[in-house]
Amino acid sequence: MKKMILSVSLLGLLLPAIAFAQTETSGREKIYKATHVKSTELKHTKLKVNFDYQNEQMNGEEWLTASPYFYPSDSLILDAKAMLIHEVAMDKSGNKVPLKYNYTNNVLTITLDKTYNRNQDYTVYIKYTARPNEAEKQGSPAKGLYFINAQGKDKNYPTQIWTDGESEYSSVWFPTIDKPNQKTTQEIYMTVPDKYLTLSNGVLKESAKESGGMRTDHWVMDKRHSVYLFFMGVGEYVVVKDKWRNIPIDYYVEKEYEPYARQIYGNTPEMMEFFSKKLDYDYPWPKYAQISARDYTSVAMENTTATLHSHDVLQKPGQLIDENKWEEYIAHELFHHWFGDLVTNESWSNLTLNESFANYSEYLWNEYKFGKDQADYHLMSNVGRYLRSPSDFTKDLVRFSYESPEDVFDVVSYQKGGGILHMLRNYLGDEAFFTGISDFLKTYEYKNAEAQQLRLSFEKISGKDLNWFFNQWYYGSGNPKLDYSYTFEPVKKQVELVISQSQEKPFEFPLAIDVYDNGKPVRYNVWVNAKAKNTFSFNVLKNPDLININADGILLSEIADKKTAAQNLLQFTQSREFLSRYKALMGIKDIPDDPASIKLFQAALKDPFFRIRIKALELLDLTHKDQAKALTADVEKLAGNDPKTLVQAAAISALAKTKNKKYLSLFEKGVNAVSNSVKGNSLKAIITTDPSKADKLIDKIDLSGASQSLLISMIPIVVKNNVTSQMQHIVPVVVLYPLFREKNPELEKSAAEGFSWMMSSDNKAATEGMAKILRQVKDFVLQDPKTKAKFSQMLQEGIARKMEFLKQNPQKAESVNEQIAVLNKLLEDYK
Repeated sequence: MKKMILSVSLLGLLLPAIAFAQTETSGREKIYKATHVKSTELKHTKLKVNFDYQNEQMNGEEWLTASPYFYPSDSLILDAKAMLIHEVAMDKSGNKVPLKYNYTNNVLTITLDKTYNRNQDYTVYIKYTARPNEAEKQGSPAKGLYFINAQGKDKNYPTQIWTDGESEYSSVWFPTIDKPNQKTTQEIYMTVPDKYLTLSNGVLKESAKESGGMRTDHWVMDKRHSVYLFFMGVGEYVVVKDKWRNIPIDYYVEKEYEPYARQIYGNTPEMMEFFSKKLDYDYPWPKYAQISARDYTSVAMENTTATLHSHDVLQKPGQLIDENKWEEYIAHELFHHWFGDLVTNESWSNLTLNESFANYSEYLWNEYKFGKDQADYHLMSNVGRYLRSPSDFTKDLVRFSYESPEDVFDVVSYQKGGGILHMLRNYLGDEAFFTGISDFLKTYEYKNAEAQQLRLSFEKISGKDLNWFFNQWYYGSGNPKLDYSYTFEPVKKQVELVISQSQEKPFEFPLAIDVYDNGKPVRYNVWVNAKAKNTFSFNVLKNPDLININADGILLSEIADKKTAAQNLLQFTQSREFLSRYKALMGIKDIPDDPASIKLFQAALKDPFFRIRIKALELLDLTHKDQAKALTADVEKLAGNDPKTLVQAAAISALAKTKNKKYLSLFEKGVNAVSNSVKGNSLKAIITTDPSKADKLIDKIDLSGASQSLLISMIPIVVKNNVTSQMQHIVPVVVLYPLFREKNPELEKSAAEGFSWMMSSDNKAATEGMAKILRQVKDFVLQDPKTKAKFSQMLQEGIARKMEFLKQNPQKAESVNEQIAVLNKLLEDYK
């Protein structure tokens, strides 16, 4: 899984023309990326490693057992990025016979001692040094092996080592055939200081004390999996133990978060049970562990039996009482252990077999655990990300043209792909859909597959031809863009509905239509053919009150829709589906004071689904007389008593717009709440209502894990009052201030002041946080010369301020010089 953090998503809102445009050729040019030709079959990989913390390198020995895949061969060609190769030999029952080799351009070519035939195994021994920092210097976008605070210079930051092999970066830390269609068993001996815990794939077979305060852990994975899923993790962790059936489950957490580990990860056993039953295929691996890493630039990675999460997975009660923001990612990575780890895409062109399924697992878990409304809300949000990314509309889901494997890790493979699976599930029906994917898993377990083989499994089970579906949605691009109109024929008592498609290539699809006759919806399921216009007739008693197309919210589409406030009210009150209710609520956004709109607000504030209540609170405005009269009492109740703290927080914000001091006691109570959202919105409300109270409440601020909107609103308060404890938490917004000038000049001003304040201080955490984000957004920013120049100027000004601070505070030279070095390195990247 490769997903973007807060600042990258914020960048996407600011730079829609370049965000997510992976390369100029991605998905358009006639470049054919073939599946890697298998001339060698890996069988077993054995590693013995120890770590040079001072130089951030790894000393390794490898025993690689392989054989020719089909044709006889006298050579072995391996990927090995930026290594030092010390020795290559044929291992014959422990005796090493030197072999000739050539190592150039990150490729290790070994001449074997003879020509080997298919299924004739041999074992090659390689002694090497892995140098991940050299790989980065050579232009690799990922280091594969990461040393965090390796020399322990920062006493307030943990020392960690972790790996991340996707897409093809395992070859930074061991020579291998670094392609997804290579699977092998493995074992790793890791020698580390005894104070550290280790984690790798499979199970810990033994642990032996060594001299000098060291220890060697022996991890064994006896089931085949792809090399990009190999993992090592090292650090000071505590392990909270859990289990599912007879499978051990471990949560590796930093000591500070041990009390909250079960709140964060505790649904994992239930997820394993649910997915095992849903797929009719039990979790296929011997254990499951989850670990977090500092400075991890993605969200999470499904290393087989050893999922790696960003440090952001670690949350405390103030965040968890609102919601576990990592719940869906935990489900996503676990589901990969079937789709991605058990059955793996044979090439990055077929990434949909990994990521679309993992994305859809989030829907499945939400549906099972939290209800269909929550699942449909998640689907709407996911599909919305794709629909707001027009640069991705030309990309096929199965994509044989791309510049780099990283290009396919986008909203098409993830969000759109999940929406496509939802459509397929509803077309086939649940029994055929889940039986089909179970057949796919059982047919290709521990192997590789492509999307056509998925189609064949669904066809085998359902008996239906699915080429039409796969040609449109898997091997085609775009989506339906629909407009509709209807006329009533009183003599025939029929309504004629015309549905038009405006996109370049028409689609065919099933469509749910609700015709509202005498105030009640009647559901019609029709088939829309692949042509510009389709016409349908329905029997009605009178001119319909309204027609709602895509009433079940399943079709991945854009629909031009304009309804009156009264029609939206009718749709909201008569629809059971979340999307229809949500669209009706959004439909009154520009007519909020219409009497029907106010009635809709009243209904929405009582909706059983909390996301609807939140959206209503965000849209209403109690400074409007008619709204205030009808809605204030309901908003007050939500602010004080709603079972969802996120709703309470939204209600507090709605009341704050009135600037009515009668609510100050409510806001002051909220400042002392456990919930971060209630606390943050209450503080904002007090400052809005009575700015003189701001200084007294500053110590109540805690922006760790805060939402983007809360960060933005709190920056002026933090900067004005020099709240240094929160400096590092405002970095994700402050560091992007050069982009705000046109979109939001007021935010640009406060964020720029925050940057100047940050650069005029000795705050290593803030500087390193800034560096982390600027490295993450670099590829996006560098696509635009003007934007690049803005960031370059920002960094130059930041360095100047740090140097001025150093001049005034020479006693802080060591720390500040380290920060200046970090800034200078960034400046080189942005020049």
